Amino acid sequence: MLMKNTFRYFKTSPEIIRLAVMMYVRYPLSLRQVEDLLHERGIDVSYETVRAWWNRFGPVFAAEIRKTRSASMRIGSQWRWHLDEGFVRINGEIHYLWRAVDHEGEVLESFVTKRRDRKAALKFLKKAMKKYGNPRIIVTDKLRSYRTAMKAIGNKTRQETGRWINNRAENSHQPFRRRERAMTKFRSMKSLQKFISIHSSVYNHFNHEPHLNSRKNFELQREAALMEWRQLAA
Repeated sequence: MLMKNTFRYFKTSPEIIRLAVMMYVRYPLSLRQVEDLLHERGIDVSYETVRAWWNRFGPVFAAEIRKTRSASMRIGSQWRWHLDEGFVRINGEIHYLWRAVDHEGEVLESFVTKRRDRKAALKFLKKAMKKYGNPRIIVTDKLRSYRTAMKAIGNKTRQETGRWINNRAENSHQPFRRRERAMTKFRSMKSLQKFISIHSSVYNHFNHEPHLNSRKNFELQREAALMEWRQLAA
């Protein structure tokens, strides 16, 4: 349960803090660009203040979003998962960003490792299944680490591989890649893991897939998401 004095020691209004955090996490903007956009709205804050806000309140907002969406995500996630891993450079060294996406495009889990072997794949699968249960089908690419990890947990018969059938997981990397370019890379695994957990929650919250909904339903969903965001840590 969130404490009622979340913003107690901050002189700036919660509405401005929520706006700054949303702009920085949701859109591919740098800290200085967020500072300029707030200044255009008559809000005079430093980019270092924006950095402090998202570091302090980003995990709080993400945790509250996950709490309100956990039940529906668990029900919807048991049909089909799409798994994929991407390359991320941290101080010139290659790391791997694992991502699990359900059939509706919800980002279920994001996990950073130094290796792309059986041990890393198994740890990632166990972490996701602990939260969301065991899916009926798991779609992956042809990485052998998936096959051995599936065999270890008894999900070998549920794995599917094939050309183009895992595009949903591969496309889920695109919003993160745009943010990665705006942030000019990451400095540590800890900072990367922290950001992707926040970014995934915010992305899920505002992702309404307008191409699958009528304009009226999309506008209603978007307005509801904004109202819920404004109530975070209220």
